[in-house]
Amino acid sequence: MDTDFQSLSDSELLARYSAGDEPAFREIVTRYKNSLYAFLRQFLNRHDLVEDVFQETFLQVYTSRASFDYSRPLRPWLFTIAANKAKDALRKRQRTAAIPIGTIADSEDLSFGDVLNAITSDSRMPSENLERTETALRVEQIIANMPENLREILILAYFNKFSYKQMADILSIPIGTVKSRLHTAVGRFAQDWKVSDGDKETE
Repeated sequence: MDTDFQSLSDSELLARYSAGDEPAFREIVTRYKNSLYAFLRQFLNRHDLVEDVFQETFLQVYTSRASFDYSRPLRPWLFTIAANKAKDALRKRQRTAAIPIGTIADSEDLSFGDVLNAITSDSRMPSENLERTETALRVEQIIANMPENLREILILAYFNKFSYKQMADILSIPIGTVKSRLHTAVGRFAQDWKVSDGDKETE
């Protein structure tokens, strides 16, 4: 009998996948690929890095089945992986090329082709299909020009609706730092928005 994976909770999917049920992993990818892709697109602002980090994030989930912590919610854990890999990618982009997918595939005793197909089978992300309004483009540009730590926390808080506690866990910083950094980020955004608004009026 086929399992209705869409009706399973995240923890149930993880348990099924940890037990070797590959379709459970495909459901995890389907469930979270859009929000993760949008987060990475906003944070990295480089299409080539977005695709690499997006795949690397789900590859880590795929290869970590033996170390799942079922007491932790899946969504913050996924974003923790994505945020860390995004920062690594930004640090390394000037120094080294990405490891070829084939190299990773050869080093893992896994059905890598299947997981890669699951991740990349639908490359048309809803975020890419939305109408790009002038306001949305201005917001995107302002966020892209912000310092990495402020850009990151603004995206997590306002676009992905994480709580202070979840953001503290994702970024491995105290809740007090989350609050102060978010306050700084909001102030910086408001300031840059006024500047961009002034530029727009003088055009």
